[in-house]
Amino acid sequence: MQHLLNINYNKMNYEEALTKDLEIRRRRLQQAMQDMNIEGCVLSTAVNVFYMTGLVYNGYFYLPAEGKPIHFVKRPEGISLENTVYIRKPEQIADELPNLNRSLPKSLLIETDVISFGECARLLNTFSLDEAANASTLMRKIRSIKTAFEVEQARVCARRHETVYKLIPSVYRNGMTDIELQIEIERLMRLHGSLGIFRSYGENMDIYMGSLLVGENAEAPSPFDFALGGAGTNPILPLGASGEKIKKGDTIMVDMAGNYTPWMTDMTRVFSAGKTLELAYRAHQVSIDINNRVMDMAKPGVSCAEIYNLSMDMVVKNNLEQYFMGTKQQAKFVGHGVGLEINEPPVLTPRSKELLEPNIVFALEPKFVIPEVGAVGIENTYLVTESGVEKLTILEEAIIEL
Repeated sequence: MQHLLNINYNKMNYEEALTKDLEIRRRRLQQAMQDMNIEGCVLSTAVNVFYMTGLVYNGYFYLPAEGKPIHFVKRPEGISLENTVYIRKPEQIADELPNLNRSLPKSLLIETDVISFGECARLLNTFSLDEAANASTLMRKIRSIKTAFEVEQARVCARRHETVYKLIPSVYRNGMTDIELQIEIERLMRLHGSLGIFRSYGENMDIYMGSLLVGENAEAPSPFDFALGGAGTNPILPLGASGEKIKKGDTIMVDMAGNYTPWMTDMTRVFSAGKTLELAYRAHQVSIDINNRVMDMAKPGVSCAEIYNLSMDMVVKNNLEQYFMGTKQQAKFVGHGVGLEINEPPVLTPRSKELLEPNIVFALEPKFVIPEVGAVGIENTYLVTESGVEKLTILEEAIIEL
């Protein structure tokens, strides 16, 4: 299958480009550390270790403010990275640094937002520190500005994302349940190279290959921190498809992961089982109009709050606020950054102080829920350029009748 063979489209060029890009990322982190007068940084979460090394290991990535990184690895065996030291526990880091002619840092960045209290305490006790600071927030900020390598990976992902969505009508059958349709879409995704997980940041974000919302289920509120909810098929995962049969007139909102490279894209499209209500078509067009207006006005320096407020103004002008971003529970954002995680900075909220910067990649998702009909609205992923924004996810945006 040619599309599977293309996943490693040119391994030699990829590895060469990755090596250069890793150096850019390390320099960015070291520059930030120097600006903060921090002597070292320890990273252990999979997403940040991957960002800094191009692979995942169980252990600790240590980067001094100046000089080369050291990889303190627990597993797997056989890591071929330069300056790799195998350890069993974090306390050994303090013993090994002097053996490598490195002094112990007096100030250190640690991922305090995401590692456990026990792990954080062990790292703090390992070093005799004068100062410790949070690496998590800094890493998310650094990762929000994409390199040319990362942008190209997002483009590759977007093309595969589009290809799978185009095939959705071919797997739809009358009488299906929502979960049966989602399973068929997930099969298409895996055949086209999906990595099989929707990586996200934070609690209440358990989701695997995305969300599919059909009919009345779109109104079901969820405890999870996504734009829309859905009851899910089991109380342990209260989000998305619920197992209900797709009925004539239902809308089918597909928000399945664009995870065909480590750098993701986010895209939502809407289908319908035959014709649906005129209100649904009208609200869906407003979502398209919002995306088009944002494309015209968004550029470096524009505030995220301004994008939210523009979206809300258009919703109010069209008397659709009671349906916007849910009915029983309404989300208070219209978009978010996208990268190695699906919910990176910035977040497009009314109180955000963040400004768009060149090479930020973000998703815009103004959505509506029409009672007894379902969810409508589109979501696209955009790249902020020097003078505006570029749409990365290019696909038919009208409601497609099945």
